[in-house]
Amino acid sequence: MSAAAAPDVVVIGEILVELSSREPLDAGVALTLNFSGDALNAAAASAAAGAHTALLARVPDDELGDRLLERVIALGIDTTQVMRVKGQHGLYLQHADPSGAREFTYVRRGSAGSGLGPGDVPLELVAKAGAVLASGIACAISPLSAKAIRVAAATARCFVYDPNWRPRLVDANGAADHLRALAPSTRLVTPAWPREAQLVSDSQDPVAVCTALRELGVQAVALTRGVEGVLLDDAGNLVEIPAIPAPAVVDQTGAGDSFAGTVTARLALGDSLIEAVRLGVAAASLSVSGLGGTGHVATLEESRAHAAPAHVATLEESRAHAAPAHVATP
Repeated sequence: MSAAAAPDVVVIGEILVELSSREPLDAGVALTLNFSGDALNAAAASAAAGAHTALLARVPDDELGDRLLERVIALGIDTTQVMRVKGQHGLYLQHADPSGAREFTYVRRGSAGSGLGPGDVPLELVAKAGAVLASGIACAISPLSAKAIRVAAATARCFVYDPNWRPRLVDANGAADHLRALAPSTRLVTPAWPREAQLVSDSQDPVAVCTALRELGVQAVALTRGVEGVLLDDAGNLVEIPAIPAPAVVDQTGAGDSFAGTVTARLALGDSLIEAVRLGVAAASLSVSGLGGTGHVATLEESRAHAAPAHVATLEESRAHAAPAHVATP
């Protein structure tokens, strides 16, 4: 691939078959078939945010794999780096609860996607891409996949890492080890508060945790805090970006992936980190109106319109605004 054709974003990970229900999982429950997984969700968001996005993954060479690739292409994602291989699909079943109390059952051990290794990483392409995005899930599904992510991170000129910690895949020590290994190569890390953020720090102070992450070598931290919004620490410069209420909540699956994919896309396309995070917050807010990880993928125009009212403030401004007014005593 020539330099001119190099993608804006490369997303690395596993694509999963998704079976979703609006009811608790049980015999006789109707399921909706789709395709998801954090890498696909993030790549879809990246493409929708305007970036030429390539997905680096392994997909079984069978009829279901054909349907999967059709879906990937329909989402506007470049599939030239998707490898068709022998093996089984990884899949998960989920009960989507709008409140966020979701139920997941994974069937992915030994999947074709988990066999991605360092030799599968196209180093020249990764080096030329505007940004590379991977997650803790890709690191946790197999030792080979973890090595592939480290090779890609060390080669990329802009690497974004979403810890995306899943205790069923890896314990806290393992997740922290992946984070520490990748930190020196990472432009931006997007941990969720408090669980993922505290993988490398016992502090209850979000600012202190951001500092601890930067001390590992990470350049910037976008600490996602639900309704409290995002605390952005870029080389010690602290900004608070408010949460944006979702117009409708159907399923919260993939909201974090949508955030990471959108932010990575906008960084690769030249936006400031603050603007990229603002749009990521908006895209994540809109994503929860659909069922499944790619049930609703916001366009760039939708995200910009949704983000418009949000006010960005320095941490000092936010705290001053939140503090009660001083009342002088007689």
